[in-house]
Amino acid sequence: MVFLCWGRPSSQQQKSCIDKSGTFNYDSKYRGATDKSVSSLKEDRELSNGGYHLNHARVLVGSGVETYEKGKAALENWRHFGLNWAFVDPKTPIRSGVKFCVCLKEFLPWVMMPLQVVYVKENRNAKKAVASFGVGSGTLQGHLLAGEERFSIELDENNQVWYEILSFSKPAHFLSLIGYPYVQFRQKYFAQHSANAVLKQL
Repeated sequence: MVFLCWGRPSSQQQKSCIDKSGTFNYDSKYRGATDKSVSSLKEDRELSNGGYHLNHARVLVGSGVETYEKGKAALENWRHFGLNWAFVDPKTPIRSGVKFCVCLKEFLPWVMMPLQVVYVKENRNAKKAVASFGVGSGTLQGHLLAGEERFSIELDENNQVWYEILSFSKPAHFLSLIGYPYVQFRQKYFAQHSANAVLKQL
């Protein structure tokens, strides 16, 4: 099952996709795994033996608390998907359990990818003046991939603000299986353009 649309997907078409998507399409033991560090996921033999591939991008987007807050607001309003070829309905609540569609334009048709927010997490340490905000989402049935992705913004101890994308995935459909090298290329391409979209909000 693949959700395709010849024009830019409407709200009704996205709702139909979500209604038909069902449950998560990856193992429950990996649910929330993107909340871990990159290094721990790289060392996770079970994850790699399960056929999952890691995708990671970390981009310096500025400095200071104000930049962090603007970056957090950008994620809360899906501005990291503010692209002419990829979007999420900006009215979608950032809340655990909420289902949504990532809409991507691939060649002629649009592809609607159903996901569900797994967790929303913010950490603050006033004494060290550090903070982080992240949203992790898992793929649902009907998504071309199986796995999880986390978008986060972080203010570190050096007062620098970082935008990060961390995911693990594997093909969940024969189209993504035969074209997985292209899928991996598109993941890196998206990371670059997503970072630029966040920068425009800062």
